[in-house]
Amino acid sequence: MVSVTRITALAGGVGAAKLLRGLVHVVPPEDLTVIVNTGDDVELHGLHVSPDLDIIMYTLASLIDEVKGWGIANDTFNCLEMLGRLKRETWFKLGDKDLAIHIVRTQLLRSGLKLSQVTAELCRMLGVKARLIPMTDDDVQTMVQTKHGILPFQEYFVKRGAKDEVLGVTFKGIEGAKPAPGVLEAISQADRIVLCPSNPIVSIGPILSIPGVRSRLREAEAYVVGVSPIVGGKTIKGPADRMMAGLGFEASAYGVAKLYSDFLDHLIIDKVDEALKERIEELGIAVTVTNTVMRSLQDSIELARKVLGAHENA
Repeated sequence: MVSVTRITALAGGVGAAKLLRGLVHVVPPEDLTVIVNTGDDVELHGLHVSPDLDIIMYTLASLIDEVKGWGIANDTFNCLEMLGRLKRETWFKLGDKDLAIHIVRTQLLRSGLKLSQVTAELCRMLGVKARLIPMTDDDVQTMVQTKHGILPFQEYFVKRGAKDEVLGVTFKGIEGAKPAPGVLEAISQADRIVLCPSNPIVSIGPILSIPGVRSRLREAEAYVVGVSPIVGGKTIKGPADRMMAGLGFEASAYGVAKLYSDFLDHLIIDKVDEALKERIEELGIAVTVTNTVMRSLQDSIELARKVLGAHENA
């Protein structure tokens, strides 16, 4: 395997967290920097909730609820139950331990710290050794256009169960947003850049839309490897396949490759999509065919090894 000492990953959601848990078993976690989507962030009950940051942070801290793929294992929901009794909305399932994180995050933000500083402090307290950076310290909201109007992402995804046809996606506040401190440097200084198997529209898409990020990826000397979140035309979890189709993109590993084709060197696709290999290679992107469905920690570790060894197999 090639020597890779500085890894920068772009990430959001459950698929990303599963790959990252494998990476920290293959390389020292201190060598890993993760740029995380915050377009999904939402204020609930007066608290700042960062779903993608939390899923990744909980996973790397060995706190994640493995069954659900989000939240904290063995959590209780007493606060949520009482909120319901008090006629408050309870569609976003916040556990009691989970709420503690959001309370501390909100307190630190109100004290004047930026989200990137707060994230570093939470990671320190939870024992996460990888470096997690939100894509921006500015307020960016992913908005989903549907027949019922324009909805914040969490309302579309959680409250309405991702049942609405997606007519468009925009990132409110993106024009004035700046990359969080360390984002551009992490891309430029990396030995390997990894696009995790995350929704290319609403997980990786917001990160790429932060001014300066996509151009920095094009200029990067590091080998850029992605893992397709689409397997056999479907996502393992989440609405990426429906979103891509609704927006006019091919809902396949090829469609993912095309979205990243201006900077991607190598795409890892699942065995069921082997027939797409030649089409993807015609885009100038090398392809590795392997198992990409991470049902266990060992699956995550094996896929992480494929990611780090991708350059050798190009």
